[in-house]
Amino acid sequence: MKATLFGGLAAALFATTALAQTAAPATGDVEWTTYAGDLSGSRYKPLDQINAANFSKLEVAWRFKTDSLGNRPEFKLEGTPLEVGGVLYTTAGTRRAVIALDAATGELLWVHGEHEGARGAAAPRQLSGRGLAYWSDGDEKRILYVTPGYRLIALDAKTGQPVPGFGDHGVVDLKLDFDQTIRPDITTGEAGLHATPLVVGDKVIVGTAFREGFTPEHMNNNKGYVRCFDVHTGKRLWTFHTIPKKGEFGYDTWLKGSADTTGNTAVWTQMSADPALNLVYLPVESPTSDFYGGQRPGAGLFGDSIVAVDLTTGERKWHFQQIHHEIWDYDNSSAPLLMDITVGGKPIKALAQPTKQGFLYVFDRTTGKPVWPMPETAVPKGDVPGEWYAPTQPIPTKPKAYTRNGVSEADLIDFTPDLHKKAMEVVKNYKMGPVFTPPVVSKLPGPLGTLNMSASGGTNWPGGSFDPETHIAYVYACNSCIESIGMQKPPPGMSDIDWVVGEAGQAVQMIRGPGENAGADAPPPSKIPTGGGYHTLNVDGLPILKPPYSTISAINLDTGDILWQIPHGETPDFVRNNPVLKGLNVPRTGQTGYTIGTLVTKSLVIAGDSMVTTTPEHPRGAMLRAYDKTNGKEVGTVWMPAPQSGSPMTYTVNGRQFLVVAVSGGNYSGEYIAYALPAADK
Repeated sequence: MKATLFGGLAAALFATTALAQTAAPATGDVEWTTYAGDLSGSRYKPLDQINAANFSKLEVAWRFKTDSLGNRPEFKLEGTPLEVGGVLYTTAGTRRAVIALDAATGELLWVHGEHEGARGAAAPRQLSGRGLAYWSDGDEKRILYVTPGYRLIALDAKTGQPVPGFGDHGVVDLKLDFDQTIRPDITTGEAGLHATPLVVGDKVIVGTAFREGFTPEHMNNNKGYVRCFDVHTGKRLWTFHTIPKKGEFGYDTWLKGSADTTGNTAVWTQMSADPALNLVYLPVESPTSDFYGGQRPGAGLFGDSIVAVDLTTGERKWHFQQIHHEIWDYDNSSAPLLMDITVGGKPIKALAQPTKQGFLYVFDRTTGKPVWPMPETAVPKGDVPGEWYAPTQPIPTKPKAYTRNGVSEADLIDFTPDLHKKAMEVVKNYKMGPVFTPPVVSKLPGPLGTLNMSASGGTNWPGGSFDPETHIAYVYACNSCIESIGMQKPPPGMSDIDWVVGEAGQAVQMIRGPGENAGADAPPPSKIPTGGGYHTLNVDGLPILKPPYSTISAINLDTGDILWQIPHGETPDFVRNNPVLKGLNVPRTGQTGYTIGTLVTKSLVIAGDSMVTTTPEHPRGAMLRAYDKTNGKEVGTVWMPAPQSGSPMTYTVNGRQFLVVAVSGGNYSGEYIAYALPAADK
């Protein structure tokens, strides 16, 4: 199954020779050694060669298309590269190849790929994923990543060759030694990962992800345990049971023994760690299924919880459940931000968790105690037969929600009275309400479903960023990712879950995610069905919700206050050019999207557009934007041929600062683009 492209001895010689020419960084060069720049999830580097005065002068330093790294181009490139010692490492292409590039020139140094056959074709998380991890003891250097078929692989960072002493000739099969038997079998059993492993010292921690979409086939899906391995040998060191086994803490929060018959509850996204406290922080997702929990009554630890785990033993040190008995798909979707803050004169080692519901949950990361009160607050009860409803949810008092997280009449489009009236007519057959308004049984003529901001709202997998010097977090959020969630009985043979997402009057269909069957070893992707209850709503071709469609917020964690909030991105063409708005002065709306991550430097917050536009100022494309991080004012832009699809990163090599961002989408296949100032201006 192994295949190292540019393979064999010639490849090793080529890679070693090429790397030797670039491996010695200039004094003072700044590297990017983990997915988020550091183990704290900051996405921050104190660089200022690129600044407000010159950002718009950026030019393409190099670019790398990923089309040939698989049997078809990839249109969903989500990676964030690493840069160490003048070499850039990342994943790319539909086969999730690993590539090493000269960080100054973009020259390909080596590439490693795996042909996983039937196992790759059945993988629940396809394509190139989010990236990889790096480890070094000062002499030996390794790259670690997880394949679509859910195998942890260690490569020699100098050559791209598998490390013989790690696992089985460089490979640890993650479907084995898992404290469970993967069903139905090792080849087709549902378990995988898009996120990167987390390397902390000599340990590598790996989560689990399952199939995207709202309609699992089985309530008793495989379980999303988290494991830690020895980075030298690949030996499993510990496993944390995100669904407790009988006799373990939290088991009794699953009523009627449902811990034994429920799956998912994984950590599918990035993790963070504090080596000084010897803790790794797990942002755990929801149990099976996203919108119905009648077959898993009870609060259900550790679903939708932050869990602090001892790095040495895997023991739980503290936890906080943000959502009791999840039925909204508000699962934790990004890495916790580990910030040292000062509140009321008291220094606090804090953890701040961005979320889909637009709350930033802030804790003392040593103890798990909330920094500001999070009182248990009564929430509505729904009408789905057999469902178990939590009577309360913990709601943060600070910071206030940084994005729209419920739907009310005041949120509807109001460019003109007529448009607002039409919007009211559209929503009359739906249920609206604040955050945690539950799904409803879909009926004709209504309610057809509950309008909410769940799966794609707020902050998704790119997460937030922060400046450790000023204690300010910067968080992108989708403010317009509205969905209608109605519940229906599944047709025979579709699922053993009692109620699934579906809208009355439409055929109930299996709803899958955009990455389904899209990998190099999978058949060509089929069209994703739009029926079955999951669709967007509009009025005369315009979003039913009023702008801003997305925002970037600056939040002071010393005070819990939102310092500034801006729409991110230009007004989309379909809004600006819509004939019903002719003659109106429409301010910048921002753009709908959930894959935007922010980068913070000494003076800037940097993020790209989520869609392409055409304006008098630039040809059709997307813009990479820089904002003054003190006030949110846009201070520079540079053109990109496609939307940002992976979070940007930065580094310096030989004294020159580079910005690298993954772009893709629509008819534009994946490409990494490196920007830098013209040589004369740096």
